[in-house]
Amino acid sequence: MGFRLVQERRIVTALPGPTSASLAERRKAVVGAGVASTLPVYVADADGGVIVDVDGNSFIDLGSGIAVTTVGASNAAVVDAVRDQVEHFTHTCFMIAPYEGYIAVAEKLTDITPGDHEKRTVLFNSGAEAVENAVKIARHATGRDAVVVFDHAYHGRTNLTMALTAKSMPYKSGFGPFAPEVYRAPMSYPFREGLDYDGSSITGEQAAARAISAIEKQVGADSVAAILIEPIQGEGGFIVPAEGFLPGLAAWAKDNGVVFIADEVQAGFARTGAWFASEHEGIIPDLITMAKGIAGGMPLAAVTGRADLIDAVHPGGLGGTYGGNPVACAAALASIEQMETLDLNSRAREIETLVVSRLDAVAGQVGIIGEVRGRGAMLAIELVEAGGRQPNPDAARKIAAHALQQGVVVLTCGTYGNVIRLLPPLVITDELLLDALDILEDSIRTVAKDQ
Repeated sequence: MGFRLVQERRIVTALPGPTSASLAERRKAVVGAGVASTLPVYVADADGGVIVDVDGNSFIDLGSGIAVTTVGASNAAVVDAVRDQVEHFTHTCFMIAPYEGYIAVAEKLTDITPGDHEKRTVLFNSGAEAVENAVKIARHATGRDAVVVFDHAYHGRTNLTMALTAKSMPYKSGFGPFAPEVYRAPMSYPFREGLDYDGSSITGEQAAARAISAIEKQVGADSVAAILIEPIQGEGGFIVPAEGFLPGLAAWAKDNGVVFIADEVQAGFARTGAWFASEHEGIIPDLITMAKGIAGGMPLAAVTGRADLIDAVHPGGLGGTYGGNPVACAAALASIEQMETLDLNSRAREIETLVVSRLDAVAGQVGIIGEVRGRGAMLAIELVEAGGRQPNPDAARKIAAHALQQGVVVLTCGTYGNVIRLLPPLVITDELLLDALDILEDSIRTVAKDQ
């Protein structure tokens, strides 16, 4: 595909440059301090795999706005779809005066989500809204209250989704009290698992049995409305559970009338080399929550799932003023079409092969990489103290900062703050990605020397 901007890394000023520094001063006077930004520079343009700041610096983007700009930040097909829709109408509220775009998005989500059962879709604005409404649906349909979530989980910043989220700082600290009837079970985290009694690693099946035992003892199956889980945990550290963990939980949920909700907000839409991360182990969730990559950067989210569950909610019980905004729907249809046309599921798998082989080689040489993991273009490097497994958040911060100074944007995450996550746009060129990996490798080696 063609790009509007030159796909190159180019640093022409100190960072931040003078115009970014000026904007930072203006920001201090008017923007709340609770809103933090990872980068010290301000964006003027973005396209394909690059972000250009107001001072003319061009950065290679390995973050995609946290897995949002999968098809690029100004994909021409998405821009055209948005422009066409804006010229007709920007809003009527689907709950007042409905329109075809909402229906078309629902039809497309029926097609691409796992399972051939009868489905329904409801559209919202953000991942947190989708998660909160999935819980509402599960509680209403089952008549039960309890929701089970997992260690290291992240599900959003509303009151309920803060309760569902595991990490206190910065997401929950000082914002309580939180919504009740939320229970936390142990996650499968292969890199940080202990050993079984016979000295072997804990399998996915054993980890599932451990979680199920905790649920049955602490909550009781008859009280559980839903199990809510990220098939690959995002903010928690891009944790890929051991094989067998998710199927074990899904089977238990089905046997006990519990709604299995897959939070695919970060992992969905070709990010992992499949439309949804649930597909890697053949999971067919009862409900799927989606956002981020769905609409090329426009705010849109969805809950798609079993018709009997979603239709159990009375008319008027779901919705919102902006949910399924017509402009966002147009962007979503264009974005999904681009994912299909460009075969971005295959591209994600190509990115995985290229990146993992490179990082595995570095890991064997520097002593501070505990694990390289992930699926597709949702990849992570867990940093540890040299010679051990103690989390090393200092190294993660320094690597990200060093890479930025050289013109590469990477994000950190993890319960311990020690994980570098890589989320490149799936339309990034090999040339640009290899350049970014050169910088990332140099950053890792530079920081490792001082550890």
